[in-house]
Amino acid sequence: MSAEPTTTPAASTFQRWWGRLPTTVDRRVIAAAWATLVVQIGIVGTGGLVRLTGSGLGCPTWPKCTADSFVATHEMGIHGVIEFGNRLLTFVLVAVAIVTFLLVVRMRAERRDLFWLALGIGLYVPLQAIIGGITVLTNLNPYVVGLHYFASVILVALSAVLVARVYAAPGPRERAVPGWFAVATHVTSALVLVTVVVGILVTGSGPHAGDGGAARNGLDPELMQHVHSWPAYATLALTVVLLVGAWRTPPALRLRLWTALLLVVELAQVGVGLWQARTGLPIWLVNIHMVLAVVLVAAMTAVVVHLKAPVALAPPRR
Repeated sequence: MSAEPTTTPAASTFQRWWGRLPTTVDRRVIAAAWATLVVQIGIVGTGGLVRLTGSGLGCPTWPKCTADSFVATHEMGIHGVIEFGNRLLTFVLVAVAIVTFLLVVRMRAERRDLFWLALGIGLYVPLQAIIGGITVLTNLNPYVVGLHYFASVILVALSAVLVARVYAAPGPRERAVPGWFAVATHVTSALVLVTVVVGILVTGSGPHAGDGGAARNGLDPELMQHVHSWPAYATLALTVVLLVGAWRTPPALRLRLWTALLLVVELAQVGVGLWQARTGLPIWLVNIHMVLAVVLVAAMTAVVVHLKAPVALAPPRR
């Protein structure tokens, strides 16, 4: 007589745990998506604090904080605490990414969009940490620091897509807005990208290097501030056009809401930008400006994502 197959305690525990993972989008998945977006925006703020307080080399090497210690030492003072604290937040990002991936892994066949977004974000977070390490090893080279910030821009955009898609119905999607509106939206998103990139160059030319001995990129900061404003004002003008045009798009897309949010963020960003330029770039205003830049990217991403609807719900193209 053959023996009955037995299940080990470990396998039984895994099966129970696996069975508790969601197979459809529920509150846990929605909460994880929002947590992903919040922590990705939040680390831009803490990273900005590192730079603006001159703590960029508070931990002078990487991956250790010093040649002999993985953690900040008492002798390193407040700069070491700030820099090491920001490094610790990377583990929060990793933890959120892992939880989010696990919450969508069982729906990988039905919701491939959520699966690949969660996986992409999860793989990107360690890459972002490596770029951060390279900024330290290159003595805060302004272009590498800019790349580090831009990596966060991409992560925020991906996280915004993830948030939008957890509320969306699965299946093929197609454009659900007039052609001119889609073109105007993509032109606006390109201008947002240009504005952010030029803003990175402006910061690389200004006084906040992250450390007193760090180099600048050599560009004229006053001229770069003017160059930075050109695509910003063009973005603002086009967003007004989008807001007006959104009233002729299907209400279910909620583009009126998303374009209004985009306009509000832009007005706030312009206001803070003018304020900081006229008050000598105080660090708290510069940090707000840096965070608002990625909030702007998230809002712009939300508008782009909502240009399409599931095929069954999309109205005829015009």
